[in-house]
Amino acid sequence: MDRFDPIPETALEWHKAGRGACVATVIETWGSAPRRVGSQLAISGDGEIAGSVSGGCVEGAVIVEALEALEDGTMRELEFGVSDADAFAVGLACGGTIRVLVEPLGAVLPVDLMEELVAARAARDPVAVVADLDAGSRRLARSGFETRFRMDRAGFEEGSRTFVTIHNPPLRLVVVGAVHIAQALVPMARIAGYDPILIDPRETFGSEARFPGETILNEWPDEAVETAGLDSRTALVLLTHDPKLDDPALLRALRSGCFYIGALGSTRTHAKRVSRLEEAGFTETEIARIHGPIGLDIGAAGPAEIAVSIMGEMTQVLRRGS
Repeated sequence: MDRFDPIPETALEWHKAGRGACVATVIETWGSAPRRVGSQLAISGDGEIAGSVSGGCVEGAVIVEALEALEDGTMRELEFGVSDADAFAVGLACGGTIRVLVEPLGAVLPVDLMEELVAARAARDPVAVVADLDAGSRRLARSGFETRFRMDRAGFEEGSRTFVTIHNPPLRLVVVGAVHIAQALVPMARIAGYDPILIDPRETFGSEARFPGETILNEWPDEAVETAGLDSRTALVLLTHDPKLDDPALLRALRSGCFYIGALGSTRTHAKRVSRLEEAGFTETEIARIHGPIGLDIGAAGPAEIAVSIMGEMTQVLRRGS
């Protein structure tokens, strides 16, 4: 949960404590708006806030509207023009125009829906809140918005007043092989918003000294990937060159929901890998999920550049599909 913006959890906690709560969501932007569509702010009945819809430019006005919405139990649609001067005053480069939806929890946002949303987030289940602003209905959806889930993109459905808020689990990167490339890749992945997990049964490689502060599983890869879990928000990168270590993880990954599988090795090495997988009963379609040789073809030389090529390919697959 570390990389979640805990807005739903916070708002639900405040509501259950009897303090009242509103959720404010950016629903449209024009120009250089401070926060992207889908950004959220929770406001309690006594004025406490969590999150942001503008980086500080209009939060004061949103809080006032939220407290009034709690009083009368109705939603608000607000529009703000953020001037360049106002944006600069709170440390932003420039302003824009934003629309913000304010929804009181209980009166507008159903409590049972919020409870289900919080449970789904805790279970790492991608879920969307679908709000028909004309009909006043709210529901959760786990399918039907595949492009929005892949792009992490909230917004109005075309030609409608139906707004979709995407709640994706935090991204994870599972790396098998605590080698030099991993030493460059792991910090890059952290910067890009991933929570990395390193797997290497060789404690000399997978050590705290080589990867300070990282999660390291010194277990056999097939067991370790089961422990880590491979879901639709997880990328798996295999870096050992050793079939004894890579293949057990691959056997699990090819029939999992992870969005990216990449394996280090030459074209010849990958051809041998494909043959082993065919003998193990995997189909051509399943094997085609493997990106091997791993990474974008950018002429990378050395561990750091190879790590850049891997991050580039992971991003491409995440945002555009395989």
